[in-house]
Amino acid sequence: MQNQKNKNHILILVIFGMSVIPFLIAWGLKEHPQLLKGQTNHGQLITPPLTTERSDLTGFDRFSTDNMSELTGHWLLVNVIPNGDCNESCIEAIHKTKQLRLMLNKELTRTRRIVMVLKDVAPETASKWWEDDQTLLRVKPNDAVIKKIAAIRQSNIPDGMLLLMDPLGNLMMQYEPGFDPYNVKSDLMHLLRISQIG
Repeated sequence: MQNQKNKNHILILVIFGMSVIPFLIAWGLKEHPQLLKGQTNHGQLITPPLTTERSDLTGFDRFSTDNMSELTGHWLLVNVIPNGDCNESCIEAIHKTKQLRLMLNKELTRTRRIVMVLKDVAPETASKWWEDDQTLLRVKPNDAVIKKIAAIRQSNIPDGMLLLMDPLGNLMMQYEPGFDPYNVKSDLMHLLRISQIG
């Protein structure tokens, strides 16, 4: 009789454990999401994505002003130039996005590259940063967009930073200076595969 009682107690404890333990695991993962190793993206997601309007961006030079329609409906690789000077890290990032776009092969037509110049710079000075890059669009954002980008960083915006913008104008992913273009390509190809837009 005592033996049967012990078996019943054990059974009740097992059932209780089976109902409580999954809840505790789920709560623990919610509180500490970094414990999940299943992340496949290499960049940092911007959550929630920061919305922009195409009217928030104006052409930095004549070529860009004439081609602003190219921004609509495309995924954008956004190089950010936060200061009045584009240092070596910044120039390297612009070159990496040029190479990255070429690596996209048939998906190349769904993307565009832009440089977002945050400070006032003389066009003659800025033209040295991208030299003979024929497809790079140069834009100047309004103050609202600059504040949104600064809010992502919660500090100074670094030279060589890269942002991904979806075809609806949402800034959704960021990469630190010195980013690996193969990692960005991996993220972008994943987004292009699942995207119904752009």
